Amino acid sequence: MSECMEVTATTLLEPKMPRSWRRASKPHKFCPGCGHGDVLKALGTAIDDLGIQDRVVFGCDIGCSLLAWDFFECDTVQAHHGRTTPVITGIKRARPDRICIAYMGDGGGYAIGAQHLVNAATRNERITVILANNTNYAMTGGQMAPTTLPGQKTETCPYGRDIEAMGNPTLGPEMVAAITKENAYVARGTMANMRQLTTMLKKALQNQIDGRGFSFVEALASCPTNWRMNAKSTWDFVEKEMPNYFKVGELKVPAPKEG
Repeated sequence: MSECMEVTATTLLEPKMPRSWRRASKPHKFCPGCGHGDVLKALGTAIDDLGIQDRVVFGCDIGCSLLAWDFFECDTVQAHHGRTTPVITGIKRARPDRICIAYMGDGGGYAIGAQHLVNAATRNERITVILANNTNYAMTGGQMAPTTLPGQKTETCPYGRDIEAMGNPTLGPEMVAAITKENAYVARGTMANMRQLTTMLKKALQNQIDGRGFSFVEALASCPTNWRMNAKSTWDFVEKEMPNYFKVGELKVPAPKEG
C-alpha cells in the first residue's frame, strides 16, 4: 500500500511539459520567477493542441528572449536585437507552408524593432508575433523600457518614470490593431491567466494557418530579479498593477472564415 502511494505521489509531482518542448534544455535558463517560461509554456501547449510542431519555425530575439533558442523541438533561428520580425517574414515568404513565429521582449519589439513591427503589420505579413512585456530591459540590468509604467523605478529612472519628461508607456497591441487590416488578430494576455493566454496564442496561430493575416499577442510577464520583488509582490504586480494600464483582452478578431 505504501509503495503504491509513493508511486502515485511521484506521478503527481512530475512537471507536465508541452510535447513540443525540448526536454534536454530543461530546466530552462531564465531567472527563477521569470515570466518567459510561462509564456513559452502557453505557446508550447498551443502548438501541441494545433498539431503543428513539424511545421513550426520559431525565431527569437536578443535580450532575455534569446534564452528560448533551444526551447522547442522545432526549427529555430536567433536574430539580432530587434530583427526577429523581418527574419521570420523572410522565412515565411520563402516557405509559406511553414508556421512562422517571432518571439521577442518589449525592447526588441517596441524600441529597436518598432519599425519592423509596424511595417510587417501594415503589410499584413502572415506571421505570428509574440511579445513578452515585463516593463524593463531585463537582460542588461533593468533599465527603463518602452513599457515601463508611470512612476515605476528602474536603473535609468530611479525616481520613477515621469511621463512629462519620458513619455507614456507604449501600448503595442492598441497600435497594431489600429494599423492592421480586418483579417489580423491582435490581443494582450497575461501569465496570470494561462488558459486565456493559451487560447489567444492558438487563435493567433490559427489565423496564420488559415492564411488570413498578421497576428500579434502581447503577454504580460514577470521580472522579479530586476523588479526586486518577492514572490507575492511580483504576482500582485503582474495580476493587479500591470492590467490597470495594459488592458488584457482581444483587440481585433477576424470574422469567422467562410466555408
